[in-house]
Amino acid sequence: MDLVEGSDGKMRCFGGQPGKEFYGEYHDAEWGVPVHDDRTLFEFLILEGAQAGLSWETILRKRDGYRAAFHDFDVERVAAMTDAELEALREDAGIVRNRLKIASARRNARAFIAMQEEFGSFAAWLWDHVDGTPIVNHPGSFADVPASTPLSDTISKALKKRGMSFVGSTIVYAYLQAVGVVNDHVKGCWKYPSCRT
Repeated sequence: MDLVEGSDGKMRCFGGQPGKEFYGEYHDAEWGVPVHDDRTLFEFLILEGAQAGLSWETILRKRDGYRAAFHDFDVERVAAMTDAELEALREDAGIVRNRLKIASARRNARAFIAMQEEFGSFAAWLWDHVDGTPIVNHPGSFADVPASTPLSDTISKALKKRGMSFVGSTIVYAYLQAVGVVNDHVKGCWKYPSCRT
């Protein structure tokens, strides 16, 4: 994938062209920015799992639908959702209506809470894997960006062991990129200079 020129003239890793300005805004404001807030970390965990087999652009278009369906990603409320509530979401066009993906939101919420109780926060557990410092890569193009890494393998295995689903290594690597544990802005992207270490 090559860099794309947005309607504002900026070169980006993705998004920003006419009709996809929202995608460019996500790229500029969120992708690769370190997240330490547990609610946001839970949101991206659910959204990345929902993406499996689909495009991230598709999921972002449904982000408001997910926020409405899953109580603005209040992990306690999601963990307490009933079978009937989850089944009802299969009629909600605002989200991906896959039964397993919907059910995984509650399952993952419960595991997420258990990790908060054990480690003080999910963020503390996640960021401990990189000693609190983002991994800043310097890819020359998207061809240089891996689909998974030993780090995503490790985190994926740990999350699965704790009962989470839709947390395979490829999904986890995309998650790490989204929440800024890994920064993969490519050379030539207008955000790239801020990634230099």
